[in-house]
Amino acid sequence: MINAKNSASRSKKIEILDLGMQAYKKSWNFQKSLLKKRSNNEINDTLIFVEHEPVYTLGKNANENHILQNYPEEIKTFHIERGGDVTYHGPGQLVGYPILDLRDYKKSISWYMRTLEQIIIDTLSEFNIQADRKNGLTGVWYKNEKIAALGVRVSKWITMHGFSLNINPDLNYYKSIIPCGIFEYGVTSMSKILNEEVDKESVKSVLKIKFLDQFNINHLAGK
Repeated sequence: MINAKNSASRSKKIEILDLGMQAYKKSWNFQKSLLKKRSNNEINDTLIFVEHEPVYTLGKNANENHILQNYPEEIKTFHIERGGDVTYHGPGQLVGYPILDLRDYKKSISWYMRTLEQIIIDTLSEFNIQADRKNGLTGVWYKNEKIAALGVRVSKWITMHGFSLNINPDLNYYKSIIPCGIFEYGVTSMSKILNEEVDKESVKSVLKIKFLDQFNINHLAGK
């Protein structure tokens, strides 16, 4: 199991912000402002939780042909600076944007990505979903379907963007894209696997605990 507990000996603090439902562009701009402040050491590390209105985002190396011609015209698309291809964000999905200084943990992007994956795997396990990684592919998988996508940007070891976990989303929106540019596998959600609606707040609470544990964060800012 990946864990950050031996990556830094000094105490670390984080502020956790829950933005609720918010338009993608507004939270994107908010991330950029926090990244600048974190780079200047004006704020602590921050974890943002948010839920977006339906939107497709394309990473810096995305293939625009992976948005199919039948996609709903009312859905906005954004070209953003994270890695990865095209993905969907929308209601029923928990999105997390960690703004972390990796110099306080481990200066390794691959380590950071695997740690985020482990947090989600550990969270899903608490809901009796045995998810895992898939060799050569980023994200978290249940059998041959992706349940969580990851895409990050790291600037001078400060992170932004992050992960999205499908809790109760409308999976029909994925039919208009080639998610993450992967043709051979589909997508799933917690509610699809469990065949019931899943309480988003419960998932958020568990994920927060797993996040603090994996990154060995002992203090919430302001607490």
